[in-house]
Amino acid sequence: MKKSPHADLCVAITAGILCPTLVTFAQDVAPASQAVVTNVEVIVTGSNIPTAEEVGPNPVDTYRRDDIFRLGVRSATDLVQKLPVVTGPSINDNINVFGDGRTEIDLRGLFAKETLVLQDGLRIATDGFAGYDVGRNFPFTPTVDLNLFPLGLIDHIDILKDGASAIYGSDAVGGVFNVWLIHKFRGAEVYTSYGNTNLGASNDQGEERAYLLAGTGDDKTDIVVYAEVYNRAAIYNRDRDISSNADATPFGGIDFRLDDFAGRVGDFVYQPQLNSGARTPTPHAFSNVESDPQYLPRLSLPRAQQLFNFLALTPAMAAVDREYLYGSLDRKICDQYLELFADFKYVRTFWDGAQAPTPFTSDVFTDATHPFGITPAGISVPIQNPFNPFTGADYTSPGGADPKFPGTQISAVPPGTQLTTGVRYSALEAGLQTDKITTHNYEFTGGLKGNLGEFGDYFRTWEWEAGFR
Repeated sequence: MKKSPHADLCVAITAGILCPTLVTFAQDVAPASQAVVTNVEVIVTGSNIPTAEEVGPNPVDTYRRDDIFRLGVRSATDLVQKLPVVTGPSINDNINVFGDGRTEIDLRGLFAKETLVLQDGLRIATDGFAGYDVGRNFPFTPTVDLNLFPLGLIDHIDILKDGASAIYGSDAVGGVFNVWLIHKFRGAEVYTSYGNTNLGASNDQGEERAYLLAGTGDDKTDIVVYAEVYNRAAIYNRDRDISSNADATPFGGIDFRLDDFAGRVGDFVYQPQLNSGARTPTPHAFSNVESDPQYLPRLSLPRAQQLFNFLALTPAMAAVDREYLYGSLDRKICDQYLELFADFKYVRTFWDGAQAPTPFTSDVFTDATHPFGITPAGISVPIQNPFNPFTGADYTSPGGADPKFPGTQISAVPPGTQLTTGVRYSALEAGLQTDKITTHNYEFTGGLKGNLGEFGDYFRTWEWEAGFR
């Protein structure tokens, strides 16, 4: 007897709270000359349930746990850098200047915000850096931090390489990155590793990782627990020739060294060897910088002394450490017809970025003719300052404040104030500008799912799920 092409067409009934999981089935309808109908299950996360006749399979790359270990990755940053489907700019642990401790994934070069990241097929919250601006007019929008997924707990990863906005919404224009965690495990697994890059000029960049994975259960119950610690030291720009100097002109690049550094006044630089090795110039010894023999024209000095090489102090890759704690429970209550599921995950991340010392700019002194700072580059120093090496001023201020900018009255100097202008300085004694970021991520998922087959064969393909995350 010929089977009806609609006999096995299934309808999905879904009840969702906050993050629903929608389940439906697609059907490949055979031509009239054939008598076989094949059902292919399709899992859809979102609010759109397309009909079976209109939806076909999408290209998916799957990386299982063994595949990930064979890649030799030790962190989410390592994984993202080894995936051939990843393109375009994104943040990871190795980025010091624009980094904030997270690791993103960008599948189609549209920025990471266009790639949807799921855990066990469900959406998870993005990080807390909404509109976070790390300078240079480069704002990053909130994305899911891949560091929330400990590598030892991943069962497999499905990567939908094609755009999926019609199914998942506009945040899946670039594709979908779906991480499936382990919810069924028997026994215990202990892993420890240590690595270091102290060969040659790299100095120490130790990396330690250890985790415990354990699980138990029976035909009705599955319990999994997991704990991991990860730590990586920083590595500094000075430890590599290619990154040790911000002047990249020898390699055909640009000179990014800074203008602000100790000892520079205008276009002159203080030379300790011309003052018996003293690290500071003699106070009130000469009328101005041009007549002071302790200073030399900046452009007359060797190229290395003309600007401040901040890369001699800053890290190339920031230090980071993380801790993970995870537990999951799956319990069948009424055979295969009703199942309770729950899991809890806690992740703490500490990221220690650093940048060049703070330059002293803009000028803190203003007057009626200079409402935004008397010195356009650097700062102004009054002649009566006990550390000023000069006796004559190169600018005498009329004082006062511009009425168009009433807020500048607090920084206005008194009339007749004598100043040395063009003083450059970076706060080396205060150390680097540090960007220490600690994040805490708490995630709980719980719910019920089941099958309506207990109400008869007609309902045996009807499934439902209700959950809270």
